[in-house]
Amino acid sequence: MESLVNRIKNILLSPKTEWVSIEQENTPWLKTLTSYLLLAAAIPTVAAFIGYGVIGSSAFGIRYHSIEWGIRMAAVQYVLMVGGVFVTSAIIYLLADSFLSKKDYNSAFALVAWSYAPMCIAGIFYIFPALSWLASLAGLYGLYLLYIGLKPMLKTPDDKQTTYFVVSLICTIGVSIALSAILTVVLVKGMYSF
Repeated sequence: MESLVNRIKNILLSPKTEWVSIEQENTPWLKTLTSYLLLAAAIPTVAAFIGYGVIGSSAFGIRYHSIEWGIRMAAVQYVLMVGGVFVTSAIIYLLADSFLSKKDYNSAFALVAWSYAPMCIAGIFYIFPALSWLASLAGLYGLYLLYIGLKPMLKTPDDKQTTYFVVSLICTIGVSIALSAILTVVLVKGMYSF
């Protein structure tokens, strides 16, 4: 557990050197998933359950919360975090040849999973739904981590790095919007079907 905490601290505070360490380890994607991502994604998941299920949120002076709403929001957070890593890493992996980068799913998965660290840690703000926007703001730092990680993790040439990042980002945003829309429909339909 101490090594996991150190890795998270290092990726947040000294990412350029930490990406080199991560790349040298060449950890299989399944190990990255089970030893880090599933645990880190639990932070926003549990926080969303507490925030929406117990504490609640206010709109027009009325406070809303229920255990069912908390469970649904927790499920949405978990699917978005873990599913987002899978979708983004698949896109980065599939685009690697087009940008003269190393086509290695383990490296692509590690790159994306560790880039999600700021959002996972800031996911604690879901405890107070009014502050949940701070988790999204932390995602901007995650994008920076992803950008600077392309070169050490996938050996992306300097002249391809920005384009690779932008194309990957556009594809990921498109898929994320579709995934979010589906989850929202399921969530809203489920909330009003009783």
